[in-house]
Amino acid sequence: MSDRSHAEAYEKVHTSIFPSSAEAAKALAAEIRDLILEREKSGKPVVLGMATGSTPVPFYRELIRLHEQEKLSFKNVITFNLDEYYGLNADHPESYACFMREQLFDHIDIPAENINIPCGSLPREQVFAHCREYEEKIDAVGGIDLQILGIGRTGHIGFNEPGSSRESLTRRITLDRITRQDAAADFRGEENVPRFAITMGVGTILRARKLVLMAWGENKAAITAKAIEGPVTEAISASFLQDHPDARFFIDTGAARELTRIKLPWLVGPVSWTPRETRRAVVWQSLQIKRPVLKLIDEDYNEHGLSDLLSEQGPGYQLNIRIFNQLQHTITGWPGGKPEEEDTYRPERAKPYPKRSLIFSPEPQDAIVGMGGTIDRLIEQGHDVWVISMTSGSLRVPDSEAYKFASTLAELAGNLSNPAAWTTQTTYAREALRQLDEKGEFGEDTPMLRQLKGLILRGELRDAAHALNVLRQQIVFLNLPYYEHGRYRRFKATPADAEMLKKLLQEKKPHQIYATGDAADPSSVAGIGYKLLEQVLSDLRGEEWASACTLWLYRGKEKPFEPHEIDMAVPMSPLQLDRKLRALSRYGSLTSLEKSTADINRATAGHYDALGLAEYEAIESFQRRTRQPQ
Repeated sequence: MSDRSHAEAYEKVHTSIFPSSAEAAKALAAEIRDLILEREKSGKPVVLGMATGSTPVPFYRELIRLHEQEKLSFKNVITFNLDEYYGLNADHPESYACFMREQLFDHIDIPAENINIPCGSLPREQVFAHCREYEEKIDAVGGIDLQILGIGRTGHIGFNEPGSSRESLTRRITLDRITRQDAAADFRGEENVPRFAITMGVGTILRARKLVLMAWGENKAAITAKAIEGPVTEAISASFLQDHPDARFFIDTGAARELTRIKLPWLVGPVSWTPRETRRAVVWQSLQIKRPVLKLIDEDYNEHGLSDLLSEQGPGYQLNIRIFNQLQHTITGWPGGKPEEEDTYRPERAKPYPKRSLIFSPEPQDAIVGMGGTIDRLIEQGHDVWVISMTSGSLRVPDSEAYKFASTLAELAGNLSNPAAWTTQTTYAREALRQLDEKGEFGEDTPMLRQLKGLILRGELRDAAHALNVLRQQIVFLNLPYYEHGRYRRFKATPADAEMLKKLLQEKKPHQIYATGDAADPSSVAGIGYKLLEQVLSDLRGEEWASACTLWLYRGKEKPFEPHEIDMAVPMSPLQLDRKLRALSRYGSLTSLEKSTADINRATAGHYDALGLAEYEAIESFQRRTRQPQ
């Protein structure tokens, strides 16, 4: 057995792990290019199955690059899309027909008659016949050569939600609650997300000669591992790929985090026992057998595949003490460093004091969700704290909030003793209400409405920050252009975005930076914001302040850090957690994940307690990105 096959012993379908989504997309696009060129020689078409959502965006951009820069022609390509929302016409901005035009078809030379997408606007009584015709059309062109897939948080491929059978064909389906939650931002509120979709069935997908499923970011890691390593089950339709003769997963390092060869490498082969890997193994073992670190014995190591670690770094009690001390040293009530104190074993250095701390929030709620308690602690300890809202967040505000604001303004103006004094305000309110009514439930926001929604979130962030004692003048709204001129799943960063960040950093010269998005989908707001910040910090690394600045990563909507990944754990008392929750209550619309932040913070504290450390009400956790190589 080769080293590779042994490392992948738990994987039931071929899986390639790439450093980034861009590199995975490039590899897949090159494969498509070769197939197109090969078929051109024989005069035969290539039939591709296409996916939608944020996952295939890097892949489609690479196909466009191949067309524009390498003159790859798509005239002999026929495409069939996986799915479409039911109830949306092809011109709706959130329809997948519109998505495919914007992301790919309008930029390549594929003939319009070669494009096939399910119709979401048919009367219900015509849907069954339409789905049957879609199946027949696929068969008529000889079947799909290569089907591109993504994976949803429920494990679905296409819109084949849990319960979809292996034999299912193209049909109308009811969308799962989690799927609708994930699409809520696109539709400015979960209540606006269509409840139904038309999708290729699992059986339709499995008839393709080749299948490639792509997944990016840590939020997809758990379900991706279940699809690759778990049993084949109708509860996770992606697991059916295990039974296909030519199915592959193309995933980035974030989405690979839960695979056995990445998460528990000692179970599949030799391990280089770095300090980080050693801590991971000991922590995993402790939580696995529900025994505190200091109570682990040599037999535990041997029974859990860690005999090599024990022979290299044992005996067990010495290893236990070392890891326990490392974990203990991550805990601090002084996230900005404790002034005038020895800092050898503290996560953050003592000097300088006070520090200028920049808290980057991709959208206006992210910083409060991810580290509201730490913001409160930094301010309480005298640091110069700035909250930087990178975008306006206007796209996440539902119409109902804008309607409420405009209605209140109009009513207030009408109740004044001298209404003429508020003519401008009245005109603004009435125009906003008119535009809301005119665009309807699924229409595109006008610039005026986007501005209004951005102002609503500005007020909410100021109110939330005030609850944590952040001064109004210490809040910066960058309104990065990529967001203001884009939409979810269509964002693309520009040099102007980087320049705005660079100017801010050079002006503030921070000692600490807190950021999130390193583990997010690369095309998400958080993912784009983090990449921009990383790029700018790299460009500025030669400046004196930048070389001394520490970068702390926090988690917003992404999967929280596991105990072995944490470099700084900031405990919160019940009172401090309550203050954070009061700050979050200032927001009019939070996702279910954002609302569960207290449970996540309590779970982190529970892990520390289980490992044998002090028991706290809740903990916010951070990872230091600038630590030395290990």
